[in-house]
Amino acid sequence: MKVLVINAGSSSLKYQFFESETGAVLAKGGAERIGLDDSLITHTRNGDEKVVLETDLPDHKEAMEQVLSLLTSPNYGVIQSMMEIDAVGHRVVHGGEKFSASALITPSVKAAIRVCFDLAPLHNPPNMTGIEACEAAMPGVPQVAVFDTAFHQSMPAAAYMYALPYEMYDEYRVRRYGFHGTSHRFVAQRCAELMDKPFDSLRIITCHLGNGSSIAAVDHGVCIDTSMGLTPLAGVCMGTRCGDIDPAIVTFLMQKEGLDHKGIDSLMNKKSGVLGVSGVSSDFRDLEEAANNGNKRARLALDMFVYHCKKYVGSYSAAMGGVDALVFTAGIGENNYLVRESIASGLGYMGLQLDEQKNHGVRGVEKDLSVDGSQAKIFVIPTNEELAIARETEIVVRSAMAR
Repeated sequence: MKVLVINAGSSSLKYQFFESETGAVLAKGGAERIGLDDSLITHTRNGDEKVVLETDLPDHKEAMEQVLSLLTSPNYGVIQSMMEIDAVGHRVVHGGEKFSASALITPSVKAAIRVCFDLAPLHNPPNMTGIEACEAAMPGVPQVAVFDTAFHQSMPAAAYMYALPYEMYDEYRVRRYGFHGTSHRFVAQRCAELMDKPFDSLRIITCHLGNGSSIAAVDHGVCIDTSMGLTPLAGVCMGTRCGDIDPAIVTFLMQKEGLDHKGIDSLMNKKSGVLGVSGVSSDFRDLEEAANNGNKRARLALDMFVYHCKKYVGSYSAAMGGVDALVFTAGIGENNYLVRESIASGLGYMGLQLDEQKNHGVRGVEKDLSVDGSQAKIFVIPTNEELAIARETEIVVRSAMAR
C-alpha cells in the first residue's frame, strides 16, 4: 500500500511517501513558511539530491496541492497520478481520552479532534488544517489520524490522575496524557524483536530524548506511565521547557515578574530548560562545547538533564518491579553517547550495565550497548515515527475495507 504521511504545523507541512509493506521511502520533503513571505518546498525523490523550490504558499491547501503536484510531476515525481495514493496518515498530537488507537477520519473523529484544541492549541489546529487540506486535494482517499497520546491511554488512573479536586477532571479532563506515543511504541516493539522475546513478556523503559523529551514505562506490552502530562511541558527538563517544577512557582513568578498567563507560559515553554539554565543554547552540542570550555552553567544544565532522566528510569523500574531493557531514541538518545553513558551509569543494581566501549561514538544506528551476558539490555534504537504512522494507516484502512 502506498501511504502518504503528513505532519502539519502552524506554518509548515512535512511529508513522507511510503511503500508501507517494505518501508521504502519513495519521496519526502516539506513545505515551509506557509502563509508567509519566502515560502518554499523541499523535495527528495528515492534518495536523490534534495530539490528546493521557492513558491507562493498562501495556505495549507495550496501547499498540499503543490506537494501532490511534485509527487506526480515528470521531473520529480514517483507516481503517475494521485490515484496511486492509497491512503494518507496524519500525525495528530492530542486525542484526549477518546482515542486509544488510530482512527479512520470521519466527521465525528474530526469533531473529537477539535474538542482537544484547548489541550493542544499549538498542535491540533494545524493538524486539522492538514487533514482538511488533504480532503480537499484528494477527495475519496482514506485519511487516518495517528495520535501521539493513544499509546499512553493504557495508563491506570493512579498514574494519570492529578491530586486536584475531582471536578477538574470531570469538567475539563485535566489528567496526564503523555506524548511521543508513536515513537515509544515503535522502539519498544523493536526492542522486543531484537531480544527475540514476546513484546508482552518484557518490562521496557523507553527514553525519547530530543529538544522535547519524554520517558515511558512499557510493562508487558502496555504503557503504564510516562513523564509528560496534560501538555508536553511536564517531565524531564528539555531544550526550552522547564519540565517538573513546584506548581506554586507559577503564581510566584507571575506576581514577581508581572506576567500574565501568556507570559508565564512563554517563560516555561520557550525560555526555560537547558537554555534557561545555561544561558547558552538549547542544543546539547553547544552545551557540551561550552561545558568543556569551563562554562559552569552549561555543565549544570547537562547534569540536571541527566539527573532528571535517571530519576525517571529508577522510578519506572520500581513501578514495574524491575526492568528487562532500557532504550534510547530520538535526536539526543540516538546521537549523544555521553548523555547515554551518564544516564546509564550506576544502574548496575537494576541489572543495567552499559559497555562504554560499545557505546562510544555510536550515532543514529541500532545497537545493543549492554555488557556481554547482561540479563537486562541497553539499546539505542533509531525511531521512525513516519514509518510507524504509515503502517498504522495501512492497518486501519485494511480493517475498514474488510468490514
